Amino acid sequence: MRLSFKTRALIMGACLAAAAAAPAPAMAVAAAPASDPAADQEIANRVQAALHADRYFYDAHVTVSVEKGDIAMRGFVASDWDVQTAIRIAAKAAGERRVLNYLQIVMGGFK
Repeated sequence: MRLSFKTRALIMGACLAAAAAAPAPAMAVAAAPASDPAADQEIANRVQAALHADRYFYDAHVTVSVEKGDIAMRGFVASDWDVQTAIRIAAKAAGERRVLNYLQIVMGGFK
């Protein structure tokens, strides 16, 4: 069965009108899990201890905190290599948490 162009256009228009009139499905938005301050502090301490335990990483100018469930590192390091090392160590110690890098590179290690 062949439909004329006009018939196909009418069918297509009717389908589009029906789709536009249908209510939109409700979208569920997951709320961010409530952060436990004690657990956040424990993870921040674990990451800071892991950075300090690495014998090739100088962590004296790096601070670790937890912001909205993510690990945040601030301070300065001497090279890009140190930044990558800090991220690797923190990600391993933090487990499933995201690591936010706010470290600055200061040549010579002085600010």
